[in-house]
Amino acid sequence: MADLKINLAGIQSPNPFWLASAPPTNSGYQVQRAFEAGWGGAVWKTLGDPILNVSSRFAAVSFNGQRVAGFNNIELITDRPLDVNLKEIYETKKRFPDHAIIASLMVEPKQEKWHEIVKRVEAVGVDGLELNFGCPHGMAERGMGAASGQVPELVERQTYWVKEAATTPVIVKLTPNITDITATAEAAVHGGADAISLINTINSLAGVDIDTWNTVPHVGGKGAHGGYCGPAVKPIALHMVGECARNPHINVPISGIGGISNWQNTVEFMLMGATGVQICTAAMHHGFSIVEDMIEGLSNYLDDRGISSVMELVGKSVEKYSDWGELDLNYKVVARINQDTCIHCNKCHIACEDTSHQCIDLLKDEKGASYVKVREEDCVGCNLCSIVCPVDDAIDMIELPSGLPPMTWNERQAAVNLSAIQPDVIGK
Repeated sequence: MADLKINLAGIQSPNPFWLASAPPTNSGYQVQRAFEAGWGGAVWKTLGDPILNVSSRFAAVSFNGQRVAGFNNIELITDRPLDVNLKEIYETKKRFPDHAIIASLMVEPKQEKWHEIVKRVEAVGVDGLELNFGCPHGMAERGMGAASGQVPELVERQTYWVKEAATTPVIVKLTPNITDITATAEAAVHGGADAISLINTINSLAGVDIDTWNTVPHVGGKGAHGGYCGPAVKPIALHMVGECARNPHINVPISGIGGISNWQNTVEFMLMGATGVQICTAAMHHGFSIVEDMIEGLSNYLDDRGISSVMELVGKSVEKYSDWGELDLNYKVVARINQDTCIHCNKCHIACEDTSHQCIDLLKDEKGASYVKVREEDCVGCNLCSIVCPVDDAIDMIELPSGLPPMTWNERQAAVNLSAIQPDVIGK
């Protein structure tokens, strides 16, 4: 069997599946149940000065019958006393010494506050610290969370303060509510971060009840923006992980977060540069036992490919992730319809005719039966027909030789610029 153990900035874990800092890691009882189920690590729900949470704090977005396609919350950090959390962390680590326990921390942006909480938390035996610079609601209004995480200078300074006092690895958790997440990731590295984790939740409003006109959720008729997570945010998270992984100035391990629901998602995040993953919404939706399928699926995947260690996956797709200007303009694919499996719903024709490139024709055979066929000479390979088709393998995207050498936009523009000086360059 493949080895599922990971080492993230010196933090050892029996597998890459950690619970993210959130309601599932709010107490020792929960974290211990999770470890019994097979989770490799847990990031304890964010510690700081106890706060008050509101009642009615979660909402979900369902789509086409799928429950919890997206998840929204207006919950804040732990509302349990620090002493109680520290006692339970100590007890949990003593019972599960081989599992990773990371303490998520959030305090005011003051050096003495960070030093104080770091020393108290490390004294109970945590394996690492995660600095929460991402909470988009409640705490941001108090100058913490995303209010710090959106300012690179504050990220760097506070990371530096923590590193002054810390003896365990420091992970900096980044907010996606920013134009360029690599700016704050680089700031964290400059501050001495041993690793980064991303993404935290995205600013969101789950919905509005069109009968009562209240926001969803609402607290006594008033609502507020919350943090969005769940399967719907996975593409955003995967992009941001990839952006950090391919940046040469962000040379620290990454803990991937955002919409991870199964072992396949985990493989994607690791290929895109994450050393391990953190999961929340899927556990809240289905319970801690989902990790059993994740462990089995990941183990079988590695065995089937002859990969001896899960760490061999880390970053293997990063070199394939680039900018648009580096893509080959001469690469050519076309759609091809398999008439044996086509159910003649004509969704491909409608999608192409109304919203794409009008290259799928409605035809009739010699018996008068209708069928659809792609005019391949006019197909631009946009993939839309294969995306809307309800039948697997009914439409294939086929790679065709273009007869031309690879040519990127950047290369083309360089040739155009050069031709201003040497007019014969374009012809060559």
